[in-house]
Amino acid sequence: MSEILVVYYSRHGSTAELARQVCRGVESVEGARARLRSVPPVSAESERPVTAVPASGAPYATLEDLRAADGLILGSPTRFGNMAAPLKYFIDSTASLWLDGSLADKPAAVFTSTQTMHGGQESTLLSMMLPLLHQGMYLVGLPYTEKALTDTREGGSPYGASHVAGAANEGQLSRSEVELAQALGRRVARLATRLAAGGPSARRG
Repeated sequence: MSEILVVYYSRHGSTAELARQVCRGVESVEGARARLRSVPPVSAESERPVTAVPASGAPYATLEDLRAADGLILGSPTRFGNMAAPLKYFIDSTASLWLDGSLADKPAAVFTSTQTMHGGQESTLLSMMLPLLHQGMYLVGLPYTEKALTDTREGGSPYGASHVAGAANEGQLSRSEVELAQALGRRVARLATRLAAGGPSARRG
């Protein structure tokens, strides 16, 4: 069974809902299962202790979650065209995994949510891809064979799934956004299961 780790940070619920739809896509693939995890908020007061368990939502991700996963899908709201600080802080803690190559040759993908249509979705998705490339992961996007990518008038891009929350910020995804989030999960899960079936030699080329 291939396990796909879905790690997200969400402030108002939109990115969390995308994460849940990504997980549904993962679990629609035979031989794959999703593990949903979040990351804690960060504070300028670095002495402030972080609670071990969130008050609500998915448990916090650990380095062991990453090490054990067969694939990784990251999600973050946009902050000035970049990923949010809590997700960046978590990614910055993965140096030990980079040193021993724990994430190398595993599939990965990204998703995001913005309040406005042109709020920096694509640059945020690209910012999340950069550390995954440094980890040696295989990046998975959304091809235009996904009909929703052409039809969408809301979120969605070749770089990953996305959502436009709007001024109300209610966190309700459109049909296209749901389809594309699930498609992203399916694509990562399918690649992970194929790589697992091929064994270590398939991963290492």
